[in-house]
Amino acid sequence: MSAVDPAYVTAKPVNPAGLPTSYEHGGRLTAEGSAVDPILVEIVQGTLASVEMEVETAIGRTSRSPMIRDAHDFRAGIHDRQLRKLTGRSYSALVHPIVRDYPIAEMVEGDVFFHNDVYESEGGIGHLPDLCVTVPVFHQGEVVAFVQAFGHHDDIGGAVPGSMPSNATTVYEEGLAVPPIKLWDAGVPNRSALRIMTRNSRMPDSLAADLDAECSACLMGARRLGELFDRYGRESIETAFDAILDTTTETYRREILSKIPDGTYVWEDYAEHDGVDEPQLHTQRITLTKVSDAPADPENGRPAGPRLIIDFTGTSKQARGPINHCGDYVGGNFLKKWLAPILRNLADTPERMAELDVNEGIVPLIEMRFPEKGTLLTPIHPGPTNARTFVILRLLGVLAGVVAKAVDGKMPADQETIRYTGVYGKDLDGNDYLMREVLGGGSGGRYYADGEDTIHVVPDSRNLPTEFTESRFPFIVERLGLAQDSGGAGEYRGGLGYEKQIRMLKDAHFMSIADRSILACWGVRGGKAGMPFQVVIDPGGPDEREVDALADAEEIKAGQVVRIRTTGGGGWGDPLARDPQSVVRDVVWRKVSAEAALRDYGVVLTGSADAGDLGFDEAATATERSGRAAWSREDDAFFDRGPGYASLADGAASAEVDRI
Repeated sequence: MSAVDPAYVTAKPVNPAGLPTSYEHGGRLTAEGSAVDPILVEIVQGTLASVEMEVETAIGRTSRSPMIRDAHDFRAGIHDRQLRKLTGRSYSALVHPIVRDYPIAEMVEGDVFFHNDVYESEGGIGHLPDLCVTVPVFHQGEVVAFVQAFGHHDDIGGAVPGSMPSNATTVYEEGLAVPPIKLWDAGVPNRSALRIMTRNSRMPDSLAADLDAECSACLMGARRLGELFDRYGRESIETAFDAILDTTTETYRREILSKIPDGTYVWEDYAEHDGVDEPQLHTQRITLTKVSDAPADPENGRPAGPRLIIDFTGTSKQARGPINHCGDYVGGNFLKKWLAPILRNLADTPERMAELDVNEGIVPLIEMRFPEKGTLLTPIHPGPTNARTFVILRLLGVLAGVVAKAVDGKMPADQETIRYTGVYGKDLDGNDYLMREVLGGGSGGRYYADGEDTIHVVPDSRNLPTEFTESRFPFIVERLGLAQDSGGAGEYRGGLGYEKQIRMLKDAHFMSIADRSILACWGVRGGKAGMPFQVVIDPGGPDEREVDALADAEEIKAGQVVRIRTTGGGGWGDPLARDPQSVVRDVVWRKVSAEAALRDYGVVLTGSADAGDLGFDEAATATERSGRAAWSREDDAFFDRGPGYASLADGAASAEVDRI
């Protein structure tokens, strides 16, 4: 390898997995201040977005598994030859492990690389069902960029269908782990590797079709991107790449970081169970320090000026069960891009927030500090990780909460917008089947608006269409709607979660990988927590029972109903300050019950929604509200965690960090 230019950033000699990381990454492609044509920058940025969308569209149209084709639990990304993510519509995995094991100079056109090994992914893969395909882009015989796709696949082996055993104590129980390999060599597929992977899967045909779709789509994307280099030349395109990332860095520095006062702020939140030990508070803590005049740190690619320092010290020890996440790689590069979308909530308007991409340009503005090995974020191999969503989704909320303390609550309340549920067994023809679904939940109320209902954290993902599932699997969807009263009460209400009811036509087994069944999505600045996740089998029947949120093989008899209610978002602001007309509207829309209108908001209703004359008694409502204590920042906690918190915190209603 040639000498490293000082403008480049180099990783530390050894990563937390003990693997060498002497590859170049993260630095500029062109000299600082290089002249750039702003029109070309717009063309390049638009082309990148178009290629990314074309890759995802091709995968969606040609894949086979419901998780990829129908639920759209996958995403694409485009990276430059310095491994920097250029696109910002979605998050993606990392190219670092590929370049670590396969030097760029040895790559040839038609190569396709593959990996899913959590501990050898440099932090880009969270659990084994996330399979990643990477294709280098060539111009005049040299690698100039990378196109990548990764997504959650139905089954990669392991102890249970779906490869997510809720009580796993090692990664070996979770499926087949593949370190970076060359899945296609100069355009020739590695049939032996494909056969090994499909042989380990309970759904071999779907897995083979999905991998074929992803490889073909990324190869197509690489050709499209190569055409861009052919059209404008490498120097012009790489100058545009630098300009795109420089703009992101400057925009976040000017419009986002400037909104956070200098100082240090601390907050924490918790996962509630790990599938092995009894429910307890598994802490994820962030100490956030904002400095406006940080010195330059050339070794790590950090410019002088505003910087956020995110310190995870205080995070709980590594769990015995599968809720760990490998975050302490490449300086937390993946986590920086995963968490940064939360910061967009500080934009001046919602419209401006939607315009802000999260690409590699945010990386220089964030410094991450991790505790020693052996915590939830720094697990030691072979610690299990299949339910790591309990940690990385919670971290989004911890960052939102700690920033809320800095900006007087002008951040959204909490949300928990992903969990895996499903059924498996024999279909009506006696064949094995597996139906896995990612169901969303309600987002948190904001200081200017209610939360959104049934959103999904994975961009463009969705619940499985009823028409599809009923035609393919032995059950009937009897209800799919909003879970009434699930959104946390507030001046701005939390969004609602799903209520889904399916009736089984044959005996089957139900599975669930879900959090927030005890601890609820927290409310902020007087807003109340939302309702937690709940699954009930045979509701109202003789065998009615509530199912644990972590379940691998809960029996369901033919004819029984499974009722799933996902989490509602937390509320923002004192519910007594909510406009009574908004409460009336929510009751008419059946988002809030008449009982909750009085109980949670102090609104005395008149008439009825069924008769079409629902209203409220203004005087009686004023009297009702005046008899209740309003929220006070001096006397009350800034965050409301809901009643479930006390059950795991020795009766405490709030944590010490919940007060301002």
